[in-house]
Amino acid sequence: MKNIPYKIYLDEAEMPKAWYNLRADMKNKPAPLLHPATLQPLTAEELSTVFCKELAAQELDDTTAYIAIPQEIHDYYKTFRPSPLVRAYNLEKHLQTPAKIYYKFEGNNTSGSHKLNSAIAQAYYAKKQGLKGVTTETGAGQWGTALSMACAYFGLDCKVFMVKVSYEQKPFRREVMRTYGAEVTPSPSMQTAVGRKILQEHPGTTGSLGCAISEAVEVAALDPSYRYVLGSVLNQVLLHQSVIGLETKAALDKYGVKADIVIGCAGGGSNLGGLIAPFMGEKLRGEADYRIIAVEPASCPSFTRGKYAYDFCDTGMICPLAKMYTLGSGFIPSPNHAGGLRFHGMSTTLSQLYHDGLMEAVAVDQLSVFQAAEEFARVEGILPAPESSHAIRAAMDEAIRCKETGEEKTIVFGLTGTGYFDMYAYEAFHDGKMTDSIPTDQELAQGLSGLPKVD
Repeated sequence: MKNIPYKIYLDEAEMPKAWYNLRADMKNKPAPLLHPATLQPLTAEELSTVFCKELAAQELDDTTAYIAIPQEIHDYYKTFRPSPLVRAYNLEKHLQTPAKIYYKFEGNNTSGSHKLNSAIAQAYYAKKQGLKGVTTETGAGQWGTALSMACAYFGLDCKVFMVKVSYEQKPFRREVMRTYGAEVTPSPSMQTAVGRKILQEHPGTTGSLGCAISEAVEVAALDPSYRYVLGSVLNQVLLHQSVIGLETKAALDKYGVKADIVIGCAGGGSNLGGLIAPFMGEKLRGEADYRIIAVEPASCPSFTRGKYAYDFCDTGMICPLAKMYTLGSGFIPSPNHAGGLRFHGMSTTLSQLYHDGLMEAVAVDQLSVFQAAEEFARVEGILPAPESSHAIRAAMDEAIRCKETGEEKTIVFGLTGTGYFDMYAYEAFHDGKMTDSIPTDQELAQGLSGLPKVD
């Protein structure tokens, strides 16, 4: 078998000792982040006023292929990594497909998701910098839960602004965060100037990740002993999440299995970017080819119906501008949408890859997602997170196509976490109260009309 460079960065347990920076192999690099006032590319010094210094450097690094994982982070990873790559024999039998289906399961830690991979890294760098604490936003609550765990481990304060509709629908996620010492506030709130402004302009709003980001950034900006951290979208986060794909690739290679299709759910891009990293790297270097599919909710379809343009990452328009597939920073998903993946835009790295035709994207409706989740739970024995179930839906659809064509494809998808804190959504599905809320072209046009004018 061909010697793959990443193998020299694995330890004896086949766990990565270094993160893989996919951007180093990209011919067309992601467009730079722009300063919201000057519209000029942000420098490391400017980013360091928002993010930890080391994280700002990682955010801007387009050339270093492998970045060593600090020993303290690696030691913490050992408590829940490597995560299992599972052959879904029962699902294959259930679907009567000739396809081989594998899933990388990231839910075997208390946070219940892949988010801990980046949370522990970001908390480590905050502690190393001597900060008192960090601020963040969370939608479904997985990121907030993971960050609260990481901050508790390093003795940091953790202030979480949780999208109001999720705060109300997922009280147990909120309580896990509080158990780990986090301060959790429903967003938008009256605690910040931007929150008060949003509430004045949109009274009764159920909130969005864009709103929560604005509040978290404002709080961090007012206290030099805090920094803002983000659980998705950013290049640094995709870097940390590359442990998912590196472990997946190592396991497949060990048993001589070649993936044909790699599938991940897509909200801001953290799990998808991490899972596909080494596979996309091979594709970019011309060493192998794969079909790579991003799966997003039809109710928040940034890839499939958004515009590739510079946009604010937050509703309050105080954060840097990113060139990405976006629905507009003012877009607020319907409160009927229970499946997570609520961010209005997509990672700049993934947006560039998608724009270059190196990956595909599909949007799936909420009812079909929960149907797939229920089928998967019954045959594979894991109750999946709604976010993960978008990937399950697409993987099942591809396996059914293989049944129809007789092709023996190998399908790999990311099972990002468990759904045990998402029972409100499962209850709505089982009681027949769940509905699909797919935005009209007119509604999307309204959000996109507010895009900033950037040459």
